[in-house]
Amino acid sequence: MAAEDLPSEFDVVILGTGLTESVVAAACSRVGQRVLHLDRRSFYAANWASFTFNSLLTWIEEHNIESQPEVVRDWSDLLEDGEGLMHLSKSDSTSITNLQVFCYTSEEEEVEAQCDDAPNTTVGKEKSADKEAVKESSETESAESKDEEALASEDLQAALGQGEEPEEDQTQPPFASSQLEPTRKKISFAQLVKEGRRFNIDLVSKLMFSRGSLVDLLIKSNVSRYAEFKNVTRILTYHHGNVEQVPCSRADVFASRQLSVVEKRKLMRFLTSCMEETEEQQAYNSRPYLEFLHDQHLGDNLQHFLLHSIAMVSPDTPTWEGLASTRHFLRCLGRYGNTPFLFPVYGLGEIPQCFCRMCAVFGGVYCLRHSVHCLIVDKNTNRCKAVIDNRGQRINCSHFVIEDGYLDGDRKMDTPPRFLSRAVLITDSSVLPVESDQQVSMVTIPSADGSPTVRMVELCSSTMTCIPGTNLVHLTCQSVGSAHDDLSPVITRMFHTTESDNHDQRPSILWCLYFNMADGSALDVKGHDLPSNVYVCSGPDGNLGYELTIKQAQFIFQKIVPEEEFCPPAPNPEDIIYEGEPSTSTAEEKQEGGSGDQELKPLN
Repeated sequence: MAAEDLPSEFDVVILGTGLTESVVAAACSRVGQRVLHLDRRSFYAANWASFTFNSLLTWIEEHNIESQPEVVRDWSDLLEDGEGLMHLSKSDSTSITNLQVFCYTSEEEEVEAQCDDAPNTTVGKEKSADKEAVKESSETESAESKDEEALASEDLQAALGQGEEPEEDQTQPPFASSQLEPTRKKISFAQLVKEGRRFNIDLVSKLMFSRGSLVDLLIKSNVSRYAEFKNVTRILTYHHGNVEQVPCSRADVFASRQLSVVEKRKLMRFLTSCMEETEEQQAYNSRPYLEFLHDQHLGDNLQHFLLHSIAMVSPDTPTWEGLASTRHFLRCLGRYGNTPFLFPVYGLGEIPQCFCRMCAVFGGVYCLRHSVHCLIVDKNTNRCKAVIDNRGQRINCSHFVIEDGYLDGDRKMDTPPRFLSRAVLITDSSVLPVESDQQVSMVTIPSADGSPTVRMVELCSSTMTCIPGTNLVHLTCQSVGSAHDDLSPVITRMFHTTESDNHDQRPSILWCLYFNMADGSALDVKGHDLPSNVYVCSGPDGNLGYELTIKQAQFIFQKIVPEEEFCPPAPNPEDIIYEGEPSTSTAEEKQEGGSGDQELKPLN
């Protein structure tokens, strides 16, 4: 919608299109609230966004340009008696920092390369994108809507793509697949740019628990119709210098050649027993989970799998918490596949846009490249009465929802900020190659020598996030220093770069991005000095799932409309009766075609 057409009154004004804000927008619009949803950026999803390769290069270039301070305008002529102004931040320069880009492939067109040749790396330092190639590709990309790929029709039903079954033989050593592919072509930087629109690169790396709050919300609200999903096909771990597959389902355990018969029995007995709380478990509640596992007479391998890849906790985590994480993992197994996780096709940035679409279907108004400069606050009631946008229009509202990046520094809490270290790699093969290259893997690299635990998600081309012949790899950990300092030691061990000591069959990195991102879990949304009807949404947190995000969105929604249901099921398009149209469907037809509670169904 053009900015000139904005109405002057809404029930809820929302600034920022991150996942939390988008869920709140959809929930409010669904129950009849008039919603205005704005973002100063030119793209949806804020720090939850997915970029094509070319758009990411442009975003990096723009992010490295220092923003110029804006002149504070005088809006006093828009105020009424008893009103005051609260200014918002004009930029969000602190949520993402320390961007570093490395390219390890030739800038020329692709060339033939033998597997035993040294990688053709030309850049081991920071470099900017090839501007002419990016510009040409960006123009093509802007002419073709992403919706052509992401959404085949308005009534697209959510579907779960079937990944390949795990290989029975899980004992093959990592990086030992040279016999599968005697020769391959090196992909050049020019080809990455040329094929750039086929990449969808997320700023944040998460997975969806199949029985987690986000999947439940997608199904309940019928928002799942706007997206497609893939199974995560493998759970991997880095153990004794090797990448190994973790047997977690019953089928995986009995098919595994890593475990002896005795180990298989012990593992199945433990997984069965931990589903119910016992007096023995209660006795260990406050003691470390690793101590509990050790006292169950489980060997080192089983303890490693259970601690790092199933419970996904640290050795000193209390037993009650470790068992709760283990149970959640096991409950999610089998709903859609042999692992507990799903991943959205085209990347995580699709999920906020799905909720934005839901909001728009029920009347929400959207404007990108449009912001709010300040709030108008009633001095007597300390409530936000209106906002003033960047065009100087006063827009009255009953509630205001804001992404935390829009808050001035003096409005934020004094709690020490926490950051995540992130790396995004484009590689030429998987860290654990098997016959099929269409594997989606979750890998845990345990902490060592005081370094943080690193979580890695490796995506294949069937997720529509990278081109055939490549993998897209995301690494995340809690920040100790810069992202490069935290993650480069792990990357150098597991991948081949020009800094690697020798060349073996490890995957070669073609391109790499490091950056630090603010950890949204550090935000205390209740502690800001704000009007009572202003609600702050935090950005992405460091957890693997979405529990905190959905919980926060529901909390804000209930503050706005406490008497309404959170995201009730949306009717199917054929069930909607527009004003002035007679109903032609019978009650039985409505019951058969109604929205109801549905499952995400697999694609054949």
